[in-house]
Amino acid sequence: MTKDFDFSQIDAILENHEKTAIIAILQDIQEIYHYLPAEIFPYLAKKLNTAEARIYSVATFYENFSLEPKGKYVLKCCDGTACHVRKSTDILEYLRGELGLSESKTTTDDLMFTLETVSCLGACGLAPVMTVNDEVHPAMTPDKAAALLKELKEAE
Repeated sequence: MTKDFDFSQIDAILENHEKTAIIAILQDIQEIYHYLPAEIFPYLAKKLNTAEARIYSVATFYENFSLEPKGKYVLKCCDGTACHVRKSTDILEYLRGELGLSESKTTTDDLMFTLETVSCLGACGLAPVMTVNDEVHPAMTPDKAAALLKELKEAE
């Protein structure tokens, strides 16, 4: 365990959950840090009196959990069939270019933005669609994505 890591927020989360509620505990931790820091696994194992591998297996089984730092704003660009045929790749390419990201580099260095491609957001009638921190933005275009990105940057 890293001595510099502040576990007080983890302790507060643990006070609000049963020891068996690993998924809920991990969700709350990820909400704070935007990912699951490596330091939490041995700490949780000790506190929950369970194997570190058990906690890690839950964290890696569910796609919603991330072991890599994510940005303050998580942009999910749908590339499912309905979105793809309505040119969602143009939106994705614009955002990657504007943010200096790629398929392999999905988070900006300042941890402000993470750009992910998803297979379906379940909003096919609104295609092409993207979300920003789970807020749906329908009928996107590269121009609308540019305006949205500008708005997010100005909010900072």
